[in-house]
Amino acid sequence: MTNSCEVRINDDEQFDIVKCYQQFLKDDPDVSMSIAAIESLAELIKHSNATTLSEFMESLKDASQKLKSSVKNSISLSAGADLFLRFVTRTSHDVTNFEACKEHLMNSGKVLVQKAAAVREKIAELGVQFIKDDAVILIHSYSRVVMLLLQKAAAYKKRFKVYVTESRPSYLGIRATKLLCEAGIPATVIYDSVVGYIIDKVDAVFVGAEGVVENGGLINAIGTYQLAIVAKAANKPFYAVIESYKFVRLFPLNQYDLPTHTSDLLAFPDLENRESVPQQEENIDVGDYESINPTVDYTPPDYITLLCTDLGVLTPSGVSDELIKLYL
Repeated sequence: MTNSCEVRINDDEQFDIVKCYQQFLKDDPDVSMSIAAIESLAELIKHSNATTLSEFMESLKDASQKLKSSVKNSISLSAGADLFLRFVTRTSHDVTNFEACKEHLMNSGKVLVQKAAAVREKIAELGVQFIKDDAVILIHSYSRVVMLLLQKAAAYKKRFKVYVTESRPSYLGIRATKLLCEAGIPATVIYDSVVGYIIDKVDAVFVGAEGVVENGGLINAIGTYQLAIVAKAANKPFYAVIESYKFVRLFPLNQYDLPTHTSDLLAFPDLENRESVPQQEENIDVGDYESINPTVDYTPPDYITLLCTDLGVLTPSGVSDELIKLYL
């Protein structure tokens, strides 16, 4: 767990949940939005002035909603916030004294964060079995847990090479390629449009995700869906590598059935090295570039071979069972 967040509003010394969340992200570049949300809500408990349990629960719900509305891409954040609220609801019934309950929740919240922060190692250990010697791996964009998996496989002396999609508009694939090369893993960045050309040379595809929905589908960086379609057509295994705290209670049926139909509300907050939007040429209507070029998409479960998670290796249909266990 990162250091405590002491961010407050200067005027009335009220705890600012959004600034606290942003501070956690700033202090630890490797922390996910889910974990930062959990840490921020856990920190709120320490600063809460609520005098009754119902008032306390209401303040947590309000803070959770404020966090969700403060960012454009709220999928991962929502998963962490909802999980923590469910955890608090369960735990608060076990303690009768309110002050003791708050103390218990603060301590338990720290444990929850510590456990969540350690799951990537477990996932990487599980995922290594899917990388064979002399394999050619294709990954999309940049995922912390996918990167750890590949580094773990290299540490086990497995020989493989990696193709990495450039992943416009974020260009995070370039970052992933650079880090892999620095780790001694042969990696080559490719244009997103080259996937169909290169797929016959690939043995397996690995992607991370911003969220896993109830039917086992993925919400992830734009291009994941078309990559899954190409992999399915070429009969290549498509593995999702994902932390269980990113499981979300959503059931989209298509690309336009995400939490909002406004695509820019699901945009990634920090698009690195982004090129400028093309200038409008004569007789060419560029239109609303952001709204017609979303930065995330939805991949249905039919295109996913397996999900490698800290709960084990799951089929897409197994996700709903795990969500039921989490939210019972």
